[in-house]
Amino acid sequence: MAHGTPVLSLKRPLTVSKARVEPVADSDRAWARLVYAYAASAATWLVFGTLVGLYISFKFAAPDIEHVPWLSYGRLRPVHTNSVFWGWGTLALLAGALYVVPRTSHRRLHSYGLAWVSLGLIDLAVVVGDVLLMAGINNGGQEYREFVWPVQAVFAAGVVLLAYNLARTIAGRGIEEIYISNWYIMGGFLWTIPLVVFAYLPFYQQNAIAETVVQGYYMHMGVGMWFTPIALGLTYYSLPKLLNKPIYSYSLGVLAFWTQMLFYTMIGAHHFIFAPTPWWIQTVAVIFSVGMVITLAAGTGNFLLTMRGSGRAIARSYSLPFILAGTVSYFLFSAQGSLEALRSLQGVWHFTNYTVGHSHLTMYGFVTLLVWGSLYGLLPRLTGREPPQLWVGVHFWFAVVGLALYGGALSVGGTLQGLSWMSGVPFIESVKQMASFWLWRAVGGTLMFLSHLVFAYNVWRMRPAAVAAGEARADVALEEAAA
Repeated sequence: MAHGTPVLSLKRPLTVSKARVEPVADSDRAWARLVYAYAASAATWLVFGTLVGLYISFKFAAPDIEHVPWLSYGRLRPVHTNSVFWGWGTLALLAGALYVVPRTSHRRLHSYGLAWVSLGLIDLAVVVGDVLLMAGINNGGQEYREFVWPVQAVFAAGVVLLAYNLARTIAGRGIEEIYISNWYIMGGFLWTIPLVVFAYLPFYQQNAIAETVVQGYYMHMGVGMWFTPIALGLTYYSLPKLLNKPIYSYSLGVLAFWTQMLFYTMIGAHHFIFAPTPWWIQTVAVIFSVGMVITLAAGTGNFLLTMRGSGRAIARSYSLPFILAGTVSYFLFSAQGSLEALRSLQGVWHFTNYTVGHSHLTMYGFVTLLVWGSLYGLLPRLTGREPPQLWVGVHFWFAVVGLALYGGALSVGGTLQGLSWMSGVPFIESVKQMASFWLWRAVGGTLMFLSHLVFAYNVWRMRPAAVAAGEARADVALEEAAA
C-alpha cells in the first residue's frame, strides 16, 4: 500500500489554500442585493459582449464564415465595444462605487430606490442600443458613441441619477475628510457627464475636421476620465483593505489625481497624428501624452509601495494577484500609449492592428483586472459567500495568458504591418502577413472568453446568502423606516 509523505501526500490539494475574506461585517441585506445586482448585470454584459468580440476574431481568421448582414463586422464591432464599455465596464465599476462610497463616508447610501432606477436605465440603454446597432441604426462612424442620441440620453440619465445619489451620500458623510477613493470616483462622474454632452451636441460639429477633433477628445476621455479614475478609486480602497495596512502616500494619490485631470484632458488628438487637423492640436496632444508619465509614476508607485513587504499576503489571497497584475499593467501599457503618441512611432503604428492590441492591453489588462480584484475582495464581505478558490485561479490564468497571446500577437503583427506599408509593398501583402497573428488573436480571445464564463460562475457563487423569514421581515422594516 502506498503511503503519503510530507512532500507527496495522497490527499495533496490541487491548489494551495488561500486566506479567507474576513467575516461579513456589512449586514445590510438591501445594500448587498443592490451591489450584487450591479455586479451580476455587469458579468452578463461581459459574457455577451466578449462573445460577440470572439466571433469577430473568428471572422478575421475565416472571413467567409457567413454573409448575414446583421452579423457583419461593421455592425458587430460597435455591439462588442459598447456592450463591454457601457454594460460590463460601467456597471462593474458602479458596483464597486456603491460599496466604497458608503463605507468610506460612514453613511448609508442616500437612496436605494434611485440606485435601482439607475441600473434599469443603464441596462435598458445598452439593450436598445445594441439592437439598433445590429439593425444598422447608429450615430455614424464615431467610435464609442455609435448609440443614437435618444439611447445615450437614457444611459446618461442613469449615470446622472447615480452621481446625485453618491454625491448626497458623500455630502452627508459621518467624518470630516473625503477619502481619496471618493475623489477619484466623483471625479469620474463630474468629468464624464459634460464629456457626453459635448460629444452629442451637434451645432459645433458642422464639418469633418471639427467632428474629428471632438471624436479624438471624446474617445480618449471616455477611457481616461471615466474608467480610469473610478478603477483607481476602487483600488485606493480595496488594496489597503485587503492588505490591512494604510496606503503608502495620500499625497501621491492627490498628485496623481490632479495630474490626471491636467494631462489627460488634452491627449485625445494623438489618435489623429498626421491627420488634416491643426498641427498645434497634435503637438499639444503629444506633449501632454508624455506628461502622463508623471501620473503613471505617482499612481503605480503608490500602489506598489503599499504592497512592498506583503508578498506572502498577496500569495495567500485570491483577489490581490488581480490588483498586482492590474497595477503593473496600468504603468506598462499606459506608458506604451505615451510612446505611441510620438510622431516617429505613429508613422509605424498608425491605423495598424497594434492600436487594437494596445486598447485591449489597457482596458483589459489595467481596468478589468483591477475591477476583478476589487469585486472578489469586496463582494463576499456583503453577501456572506466566497467564490471557489480553484475557479478564481482558473479565471486569473486564463485571462492573463489569453491577454498576453492576444495583445502580443497584435502588437508584433501590427508593427510588421506598419513596416510593410512604409516599405511600399502592395497592401494585400500586409493582409496575408497578418493571417497567423489573427489566428493567435482568436486563440487568446478564446482563453479570455472562457475566463469570463468562469467569472460569471464565480459571481453566481457569491450571490447573497439566504436569510431567515424573520430576518427578512426585519430588513424590510428597517428599509421602510429609513425611507
